[in-house]
Amino acid sequence: MIRSKFGKVAAATLAAGLISGIMSAPVHADSKTIIVWADETRGPNLQKVIAAKGNWVPGYTIKIVPFSSFDALKAAFDNATALTGPDIVVGANDWVPTGAKQGKLAPVTLSSSVRSKFTANNFFDLSYKGVLYGVPLDVNNVAMIYNSKLTGKPLTFAQMVKFYLANKTADKLTAGLCVAGGGMSWGAESVLSALGGAPYLMTSTGGVSSANPLDASAVAANINTYLLDKNGKSNGFFPATDTGCKTAFLAGTVPYAIIGNWEWQDYVKAGFDMNLMPVPGIRHGQYGAAFASVSGAMLTVYAATHGVDQGAKSLLNNFFGSAAGAVAYENIELRPPAQKAAQKDGSITAAQKGFGKAGTIAGIPQIGAILNGAAGGKSFWDLLPAFWTDVLVNGKDPLASAQKMSTFFQANVAAGIPQL
Repeated sequence: MIRSKFGKVAAATLAAGLISGIMSAPVHADSKTIIVWADETRGPNLQKVIAAKGNWVPGYTIKIVPFSSFDALKAAFDNATALTGPDIVVGANDWVPTGAKQGKLAPVTLSSSVRSKFTANNFFDLSYKGVLYGVPLDVNNVAMIYNSKLTGKPLTFAQMVKFYLANKTADKLTAGLCVAGGGMSWGAESVLSALGGAPYLMTSTGGVSSANPLDASAVAANINTYLLDKNGKSNGFFPATDTGCKTAFLAGTVPYAIIGNWEWQDYVKAGFDMNLMPVPGIRHGQYGAAFASVSGAMLTVYAATHGVDQGAKSLLNNFFGSAAGAVAYENIELRPPAQKAAQKDGSITAAQKGFGKAGTIAGIPQIGAILNGAAGGKSFWDLLPAFWTDVLVNGKDPLASAQKMSTFFQANVAAGIPQL
């Protein structure tokens, strides 16, 4: 399963990275210098952006401090003090609860124009107990790609199934829709959602609903209609495994695939259009939700101690929160921007636009407090792959299997919401 694509480092270099990262932590000596910490890829890329245009906050100097790895950055921030710490740290969304509780992160107030360029779910990702601590940067998600040499853009889930069943013999199709990136839980969540189920539901204001997230009857009915044949066996449209999916799609034997935004260049090199979209739902205009958590530029309490909190807040609004800043950064970083205006900019790649737009249309935060299971519940990461195997391989009753999963999902939601 894939739970985070923010960054990772080989185990063999971890110890050295931790040491070099902590040792490089600077002492803040200039009240007009804003210090930003970032990892081994974002740091150097941010340095390039600031070198090209350094006056995002007039009167201040912006100093980007890269660390040797994501893990080294995290270790340094965990050990940061007012003497050594940064004014802004670029990190993962799951740093927010710990950083807020430890008193390392400071609340952020964004202008109304900046707030309008992000989704409520983006802000949920960087909030704790309803308080926002950072600006969303880029999106970590999957999206669906379709082979335009075989078929056009699908409007509904049913349209994809119909195409597969009508053409599987003539086109030698081995499946209709498969998961190439993210695995059968993280990557395949959007298929479950398209069929009527979810591990939790988000409200329009960016909160988590306490309602039952999985209508077992609806999910079972849709599985019977779209994924099983008249004998209750898999019709081959959606395999219960991700094994071989990427190879099959690249070979042209699968028309639709769910891919990760960390691998899009493989598909571009193979000559495929980046016609990315969320998995279409049962009805036209509906889409299956996919996990689309964001990284963030987070304000620290040290900025106030260093006397640069106003400058740091301006940097969050004027650079990290702006379309111009997001485009300048993502043109080098090559990740999908969370900023909605940046997603439409002509200078970023089609893949970045596609993943970013898919995240805006149908992205939901990845909430570990719910997904990891709790008292009375069970890990989503185990439940969903087992569900696919039960109904598509083992021939178990979709309704009974969906009801069982729904019970666990409801327990997870009930236990997880109080922790958010």
